[in-house]
Amino acid sequence: MPKRPGKTVSPSATAPAQSVERALLNTAEVAELLRMSPRTIYHLVSRGEIPFGRARGKLLFERHQIDAWIAASTRGPVLNESVNLPPVIAGSHDPLLDWAVREAGSVLALECQGSSDGLARLASRRACAALIHIPNASGNGYNTEAIQSSLAGLPVVSLHWARREQGLIVAEGNPLRIRSLKDLISRRARVIRRQPGAGSNLLFARLLRASGASLDKLRALDTPAFSETEVAEAIADGYADAGFAIRAVADRHRLPFIPLATEDVELVAWRRSVFDPPLNRLLELGRGRRFAAHASRLGGYDLTRHGNVCHNG
Repeated sequence: MPKRPGKTVSPSATAPAQSVERALLNTAEVAELLRMSPRTIYHLVSRGEIPFGRARGKLLFERHQIDAWIAASTRGPVLNESVNLPPVIAGSHDPLLDWAVREAGSVLALECQGSSDGLARLASRRACAALIHIPNASGNGYNTEAIQSSLAGLPVVSLHWARREQGLIVAEGNPLRIRSLKDLISRRARVIRRQPGAGSNLLFARLLRASGASLDKLRALDTPAFSETEVAEAIADGYADAGFAIRAVADRHRLPFIPLATEDVELVAWRRSVFDPPLNRLLELGRGRRFAAHASRLGGYDLTRHGNVCHNG
């Protein structure tokens, strides 16, 4: 982790001693608070992994910073609220989000490299928000476990974006007569998959296992698709016979779609970013009729829960 430079703490000579004691902790007191040895505290200080200060060579710790550091699940120095987060939405690709960002006229940029990448960028403050759709490992629901694992204790909020239909997209006329996941293997279909870490890829792998199909027998192309649109384009161009993606891109390219699942997509954001103009403008657009009308034109979206708070860290 990046080293946090020490800072000189100079309590005012006129400040009451009692208030200083409440505000500042010494090494032994921090060790007791964190249930660690003083030696471990010194080690954290030497690596810059805990917020600290110095006064005449003595280590001092501000109690409110230690409390915030604990709340951040010991991910490193406390988030400096004065640091501006980049106006970037990472995570999953979504045609409705593409349109909404353009239509909102904000300065937001999209860097969509998959749901898992989005959570990593959010945790490392390289994005102000991320769109995700990751099935829970327990088998029930979406996103909850991924958020708790990657962003535990961090001040983030997750808002429901939409429910989307996921399934197989096949070539025009469905020449291989694909009707199920097992047909992908029995018909030796050339399948284009999404990149590792993409929510669609995680869901596709889970559905394959549940159907009894063997992943190692899948005739998957070497080059993955990095967006929902790329899946449909590869099939429309004859590069692939089938792929797993959302109904919206199948409809847009006039390709047959075989529905297999309905997923929950959420927009996870740093809580303070929700009130910043770029993201706030996008969220405001999502509450209007034009947003709902465009989702209806795209197809495969259910906005019943759009904007509902799913997680508030």
